[in-house]
Amino acid sequence: MGRQRGAGLGGSHDEREQTLNQILVEMDGFDTDTNVILIAATNRLDILDPALLRPGRFDRQVVMDRPDKRGREAILKVHVRGKPLEPTISLETIAKSTPGFVGADIENLVNEAAILAARRNKSSIGMPEFQEAVERVIAGPERRSRLISVEEKEIVAYHEAGHALVMQALPNSDPVHKISIVSRGMALGYTLPLPVDRLLHGRNKFRDELAGLLGGRVAEEEVFGDITTGASNDLERVTSLARRMVTQYGMSDVLGPRTYGEKEEELVFLGREISEQRNYSENVAGAIDTEVRSLVDEAYGRARQIVREYRSKLNQLARYLIENETIDAAEFQVMFA
Repeated sequence: MGRQRGAGLGGSHDEREQTLNQILVEMDGFDTDTNVILIAATNRLDILDPALLRPGRFDRQVVMDRPDKRGREAILKVHVRGKPLEPTISLETIAKSTPGFVGADIENLVNEAAILAARRNKSSIGMPEFQEAVERVIAGPERRSRLISVEEKEIVAYHEAGHALVMQALPNSDPVHKISIVSRGMALGYTLPLPVDRLLHGRNKFRDELAGLLGGRVAEEEVFGDITTGASNDLERVTSLARRMVTQYGMSDVLGPRTYGEKEEELVFLGREISEQRNYSENVAGAIDTEVRSLVDEAYGRARQIVREYRSKLNQLARYLIENETIDAAEFQVMFA
């Protein structure tokens, strides 16, 4: 039986460098008949020192990607073992509603559901607890104690209704799972989509996603004739996605199928950062900015057209949110049947 050793690269700069050198010396000193197995794990393979990956050191690399629906269901079965569940619990449904979750997220999800059941004086965990736990993991706990004015509540309701309306109208958007104007974390409200597990993302999918993210700001402008800071996070995500479409995914007809910018991969664990080295001219940089702006403006125009076309539905949904604060997928689909 082999002997296993784990090493972490924590501590100060000098301590980390000393640990790394010690590992390399020990790896070089192993003979072929030495019964030692050296195993390491990292979330950032791209920034490891190349000396660690040379032949004769870490020869085999096992990539652990995010689990798919079947994988999440299997992980759920492990973490719910020994916990009292109601007969109506469907692990398949929970797995389907948690795309992108990794093992730690799922463990946290089950623990949160158990805590919620205990707080509600229930002897078993039901689907309502799991659904609430999913939202807690994604967006944080509810903050019903946060007081907002009537005017702000109306703005938040129209903002979230705008997101949901545009997402519902576009064919490549993820389906709307829940809309709420109850504060969670730092958000005053949220529209929760149900992403589909996919390995490839198309340009039309990204275009619809951009429009959906801008739906809230468009609704504010159309209804109130003013804009607020509520869309700041939406704008960050829109700008980042549009720039990736142009510079990383080659989805610009003007700039063509190539990437722009080279990452300088430094040793982050030695105190350095990853930066991007520009490998294009100032003219190309200007063209990139123009293309990003064009994508965002196009998405804004599509969102505006949808909000204007379905203004009555927007008003209906916003009024419902003001009165009830939350609408789930079933009620939303009935309203927009």
